[in-house]
Amino acid sequence: MSDIEKVKQLRKSTGAGFKDCNAALKESSGDLDKAAEILRVKGIAKASKKMSRSATEGVVVISGDEKKMSLIEINCETDFVAKNNDFIEFVKELSELNNNHGSNMDELKNSMMMNKKTVDENLVALIAKIGEKITIGRAKTLSKENTRNFAYQHSIIKDNVSKLVVIVSLNTNESSDKVNLFGKQLSMHIAASNPIALNSNDIEQELIDKEVNLIAEELKNSGKPEEIAKKISLGKINKFKDENSLMTQDWVMDPKFKVKDVLKALEISNLKINEFVRLKIGE
Repeated sequence: MSDIEKVKQLRKSTGAGFKDCNAALKESSGDLDKAAEILRVKGIAKASKKMSRSATEGVVVISGDEKKMSLIEINCETDFVAKNNDFIEFVKELSELNNNHGSNMDELKNSMMMNKKTVDENLVALIAKIGEKITIGRAKTLSKENTRNFAYQHSIIKDNVSKLVVIVSLNTNESSDKVNLFGKQLSMHIAASNPIALNSNDIEQELIDKEVNLIAEELKNSGKPEEIAKKISLGKINKFKDENSLMTQDWVMDPKFKVKDVLKALEISNLKINEFVRLKIGE
């Protein structure tokens, strides 16, 4: 086998670049197996160096069905890589595995992919091949009895791969057109309005405290009497809660109504919103 044929075969089996393959073959005196091992070791070294860099681009991938649905975030350094075919194929397979493992990160990273290598091993190889830091970020699986999941994707790159994904879980087994439309519109509403909790009492106290401090700082030099300042502060914090709680947000499709009003108007027994998850790259 000629040197050039060996380089071609090594590139095909490892996915490494021409220069790296050529150098590894020279180092191994033409032994393909040794060259592949050299590239594997160097790939790990390269991947380790790249992990200190910033990865703020990437994709969110969705998988599953209305009974069990998952999303997972995979970050990279540039939007160019987020559209790379090797990257896309990896994240799509990863997403299916994530749904199988219910977003358990330890199980996921040690699970086998179709090439009989673990997710972690494939991740290292992909970093070495593409030349960018790639990390597995946030993940969530929604799966409960007597529920239906609805999803919305924005800025779709390919199939189930996009920049923003919403999944919302409704407590119902009904599959009427009315429920289907509400589920679809609700997931679109969440994408646009970005609520931080389902109800106001679900908002983390840390976020409320932060907002209270910001309001206090704003009113400190207003010159208003203390009692008036307290009333203004209370009004502002209540407004913050209403605007950031899904049930009390203005309905995107018709702002004259709140989400809770639209839900009530459906007049479907026991229908309620269980939970939702919204993931957007860069947030």
